[in-house]
Amino acid sequence: MVQNVASVIADLEPEDFYLLSGVEQGMRFSEYVDREKLPEYTRLSAEDVDYRLDRCEDRGLVERKTIQYEGFKLTFEGYDALALHTFAERETFDGVGAPLGVGKESDVYEVRSYRPLALKYHREGYTNFREVMKERDYTADRDHVSWQYTARKAAEREYDALEALYPDVSVPQPVDHNRHALVMEKVDGVELSRTKLTDAQVVPVMELILAEMATAYAEGYVHADMSEYNVFVTEAGVVVFDWPQAVPTDHENARELLERDVENLVGYFARKYPSHVDEIDVPGLAAALADDSFESAAEFAE
Repeated sequence: MVQNVASVIADLEPEDFYLLSGVEQGMRFSEYVDREKLPEYTRLSAEDVDYRLDRCEDRGLVERKTIQYEGFKLTFEGYDALALHTFAERETFDGVGAPLGVGKESDVYEVRSYRPLALKYHREGYTNFREVMKERDYTADRDHVSWQYTARKAAEREYDALEALYPDVSVPQPVDHNRHALVMEKVDGVELSRTKLTDAQVVPVMELILAEMATAYAEGYVHADMSEYNVFVTEAGVVVFDWPQAVPTDHENARELLERDVENLVGYFARKYPSHVDEIDVPGLAAALADDSFESAAEFAE
């Protein structure tokens, strides 16, 4: 589990952030940044670079490796610290609380502002970098791609999707983003996978989610990773979250991805509530979502 760096950055000095920013800049060109180049990237003296490297390495914010040269790279905690420092300067929130969820591709924490918010750090590319490079089209045009870049692009794409969809689609309200992190509304709900619906709720909840998918398509997006793990059930209805892999509807594979989303969602309900969900004509249902003619799942029962 990646540590919460909020307590660490309270001990950092402005020059430490200059050092971290310089390492970040150098990582655009190589995985490990040559120590000799850091005075240029940081505008610190060589002596101050040495001092700041020791401080940041002691706190787990940079990693050292000796190859043909002595090189340094940011850890994800170092990248977290840079994003968190920027949010603090912007006064986006005033405190970081407990983790809300930790996964392979993101860590989410509660943060305090005038209302409860959620801070999401993207982790794409850190543990499964080669696989992400093959699957995510936003890495395709880069000769040197770092996990920083992959995670930052994921955060940008998710923030852009949320901005485009909110409030017409029931998604978390976006608040701010920087680097690989975004701040959004904290949703009070239960993940669909952990929800036990009553008999009377099963089909209405499934249709609520399908309706949100139809509205998202009308607004120009396909989720492209729809599952029972990306939907909250709340007192007011449903909220669809986790949009970094979303594609615009003019994407060449948009209809195929929409059909896959429908198959995943309907398949989940059919497996968990087999007595309530009939076999569905998935291509027909997906087509109805795309042309905004969806009214009832029953119309597509086979």
